[in-house]
Amino acid sequence: MTAALPFRMLEKPWGQDVLPPPFAAPPGKRIGEVWFETPAALPQLLIKYLFTSEKLSVQVHPSDAQTLAAGQGRLGKEECWYVVSAAPGAVLGVGFDRRVSAQEIRAAALDGSIEAMLTWHQVQPGDFFYITPGTVHAIGAGISLIEIQQNTDTTYRMYDYGRPRPLHLEEAIGVARGEPYDDPRQRRIPERGEELLTDGPLFRLLRYDGALSDRMHDLFAGGPLLVIPLAGDAIVHSQPARPGDCALAMSVADLRLDGGARGILAQSLA
Repeated sequence: MTAALPFRMLEKPWGQDVLPPPFAAPPGKRIGEVWFETPAALPQLLIKYLFTSEKLSVQVHPSDAQTLAAGQGRLGKEECWYVVSAAPGAVLGVGFDRRVSAQEIRAAALDGSIEAMLTWHQVQPGDFFYITPGTVHAIGAGISLIEIQQNTDTTYRMYDYGRPRPLHLEEAIGVARGEPYDDPRQRRIPERGEELLTDGPLFRLLRYDGALSDRMHDLFAGGPLLVIPLAGDAIVHSQPARPGDCALAMSVADLRLDGGARGILAQSLA
């Protein structure tokens, strides 16, 4: 028996037909995303794995304030990425190399030069990026990452390399920030050790390494949390959660970790 949440695999044109263990793509399928079922106890959080063999579209997400102002309800999307594996030279595009106007963004999206205007970061396992709404971004090829986000899928595609999918240029221009990416939470996480990834505004995330600590009990005492193992098993409500799983713990007291366990704890603050 397992504590893992149910998940579903999504085919994507930019996905992979050979996934990193423990995942396996069905024969003939290119899997780009694994979505874990959002539990009723934490409806604000969505956890995904992403697997890329090609570049994803250049895109941007709105904030809750922007979608509320547009009469769409609370449909903003704030997200963050934790890189699990990366091919040599793999990159993430986040923000612009310089300040650019809305007119420049529009023209570059129409002629395809927007790709070259982004700042491309070479990545390796353990890299962490926090993507606030309005940050123009694109995920490169050869990357597997965990995405932790608000539980919406409001995405405005600006440029998609000629793929036959709809674009949302006007909506994107309305929310995009034409500036370099400068979030202090973006960093390379050391391979070992406990690391607080972010403590707000919407999520609390901690990369654990080893047994539960007093700090973890203090940070996550406020209610249910999600457990995303990266190495070793976590025991959640007396059931195992293994790498590739995502499990719900109703409190940190329901979680047990051994000395070889590493992973991410996630809790909603919204």
